[in-house]
Amino acid sequence: QVQLVESGGGLVQAGGSLRLSCAASSQIFNRLGMGWFRQAPGNEREFVGGISASGGINNIPNSVKGRFTISGDNAKNTVYLQVSSLKPEDTAVYYCAARSTVNFGFVYTKDYDYKYWGQGTQVTVSS
Repeated sequence: QVQLVESGGGLVQAGGSLRLSCAASSQIFNRLGMGWFRQAPGNEREFVGGISASGGINNIPNSVKGRFTISGDNAKNTVYLQVSSLKPEDTAVYYCAARSTVNFGFVYTKDYDYKYWGQGTQVTVSS
């Protein structure tokens, strides 16, 4: 069982930045593929970043590329999503997700690929 706890969300003005954290309570962190998704009211859940279990490969979708970056710290069992140049349309609940894998160099981008989910952290961007 893997528990994920997100933090770092909040209210920020347009153009601002936040660093979202996802701490995983797992001794197999280095075998976890990790991802970040977001969901705004009335919208489908959207992939916004993923990182391979090896930590060496990441994937940021074009919709947020250049503004969002993902990184991991194996020593802290934590994955980060740096969100910058925020826009009001970035307002959403941001979720961290994880799955165990033996494909250490692969980044999963679909929500149905993930087994474990955090409770979410709200990001609100004011104009």
